[in-house]
Amino acid sequence: MKIIIGADHAGFKVKEHLRKKLEEWGHRVVDAGTDSEAPCDYPDLALKVADAVASKQAERGVLICGTGVGTAMAANRVKGVLAATIHDRVTAEMSRKHTNANVYCAGAWVRPAGEIEENLRLWLETPFEGGRHDRRVGKILEQDKRGA
Repeated sequence: MKIIIGADHAGFKVKEHLRKKLEEWGHRVVDAGTDSEAPCDYPDLALKVADAVASKQAERGVLICGTGVGTAMAANRVKGVLAATIHDRVTAEMSRKHTNANVYCAGAWVRPAGEIEENLRLWLETPFEGGRHDRRVGKILEQDKRGA
């Protein structure tokens, strides 16, 4: 799978860890930055990752910031993106099974890198169930047409 990954300064170290893991797992990885712990603005990285997913330049996106909340909020502003903040195995699995999330967001201040890695692997391996969930996800994506 082609995955684009990005982080702000708070998530830089975890991003580097995950980038290496994704490559070990056989994925093609595009690193959207940042390249250091120097302060930067999380929306810049989140929008870069979200744009790549929305335009099909990447199949999935991964974003790491301090909490995972800011990057998810920014990424969800891009048409066609379904970004989810993942804190545990339940949110990792259900964000794929029931909502077909295409951008994984996590907080480097919230969970240790090892847990974020485990949750990411589960998220990547979990398929969307479709069925009744298609209608629900469709209602979310319908907002894109309304300009909301």
